[in-house]
Amino acid sequence: MLSKAQIKYIQSLQHKKYRQKSGQYIAEGDKIVPELLRGGRVRELYAAADWIAEQEALLAKVPGLKVVDVALPVLKQLSALTTPGKVVALLDIPPAPPAVPLTGAVTLALEGIQDPGNLGTIIRIADWFGIARVICSPDCVDAYNPKTIQATMGSIARVQVAEGELAPLLQQGAVPSYAATLHGRSIVEFAPVKAGLLLIGNESRGLSQPLQDLCTYRITIPRLGGAESLNAAVATGIICGRLLI
Repeated sequence: MLSKAQIKYIQSLQHKKYRQKSGQYIAEGDKIVPELLRGGRVRELYAAADWIAEQEALLAKVPGLKVVDVALPVLKQLSALTTPGKVVALLDIPPAPPAVPLTGAVTLALEGIQDPGNLGTIIRIADWFGIARVICSPDCVDAYNPKTIQATMGSIARVQVAEGELAPLLQQGAVPSYAATLHGRSIVEFAPVKAGLLLIGNESRGLSQPLQDLCTYRITIPRLGGAESLNAAVATGIICGRLLI
């Protein structure tokens, strides 16, 4: 049985300042939590008895995992979702990854992404296309926001997410950089990209001009209709689908 203090602590992880203070975050859902369990990242698990029974074989493979059987009303208190599921996981935020060379791989770089659903979906897109690393500018929404984690659908277990200033990466000039804009060269003109930085900007403003100026190329998705712009995550998926295959 969970104490009031434990419930309050888990609830506090819905807020960025408490995640930063504790170095922990929460994830929930029947699809997401098993993915994280397979990745070996889950520290504690709070779940309904029937969910625990169904996942017995998987849970047995995770050494040192603390599993707590809790009633559905308590799970509702712990959940950040409008419609809670049957499991909430407690995880440690990974330490900041060491600086690694940009050469030999494609990296997604995001500036000012504000919607947690967009960020989570972009992380999921990165996972789909085999992009192992996403770098977020400091003004992006927190990658460990519960809504972001939910939108990744478990891809957060396989994609390394780091925070850092983007300009120094571009100034290195180690790999070509591609700035997604509304007025650039069509993505259909490019050969498949094997190594480089793909930059996606804020949902309403796009990429800042200073970053655009530092990029090797400005690229755009050809527009055939009358829509003014595309959702940031949708644009990321289209660009990756064209430039990485």
